[in-house]
Amino acid sequence: MANSAVRPESAPEPGDSYVQSFARGLEVIRSFNAQAQQQTLSEVAASTGLTRAGARRILLTLQTLGYVDGDGKYFHLTPRILELGFAYLSSLPIWNLAEPVMERLAEQVKESCSAAVLDRSDIVYVLRVHTHKIMSLNLGVGSRLPAYCTSLGRVLLAGLSDAEVEDHLRASDLQARTRHTLTDPAALLRQVQQVRTQGWCLVDQELEEGLISMAAPVFNRAGVTVAALNISGQANRSSAEAMQQTMLPALREAAHTISMLLRSSGAR
Repeated sequence: MANSAVRPESAPEPGDSYVQSFARGLEVIRSFNAQAQQQTLSEVAASTGLTRAGARRILLTLQTLGYVDGDGKYFHLTPRILELGFAYLSSLPIWNLAEPVMERLAEQVKESCSAAVLDRSDIVYVLRVHTHKIMSLNLGVGSRLPAYCTSLGRVLLAGLSDAEVEDHLRASDLQARTRHTLTDPAALLRQVQQVRTQGWCLVDQELEEGLISMAAPVFNRAGVTVAALNISGQANRSSAEAMQQTMLPALREAAHTISMLLRSSGAR
């Protein structure tokens, strides 16, 4: 049941600007996921690299605060942990503005619609409007996927400079998720450059066999890409060419609408 937590490559030294105990507490929280919904003290220690005593202190602190609970052997996160993510979502008015637009888009194209932001070499889902399950992966708000092989990710990378894109690709684990996945950094950079020029992206079965997705950028009032919007469908229902012809105009219009709402709200 133990999993491998993602640890910083070079964690800062403890000091006035870095509280090591707080960082370790976050590592413990991140050690819980869909594959490790419940963990023993030993499993938490192994997955975070902490001693058993250190993991125990952090787990008991989180339990006292209501973020973790347990039965004496297994620990698990509580719903209160959602407060941490909700603070981010509620602090940005874009998501309140975007949701009704996304609901209308999903109803119009009869496909699922998502919004995501970039976090290092990953995308993080911040809104999801489902029509029906189209992926084997169970995705929801807060789920992460690699940016390099997703339409959302390539749109978000297109909002960066070429040098920044190259940095992100170097930090990515460029694995072939399917037989269609691009993994060559030079080819990926060219794809991102093309997305930047055309203003949208289509990814055909690179993340998962049978999954086709298209994405468009959402801009703030300064013209900076702050999020991406996508629709996803199954290749056995609609080809990439058909999706581009029938759904891309609606997707781009929805992204434009959200951008305009964001600008008029005065939010950054």
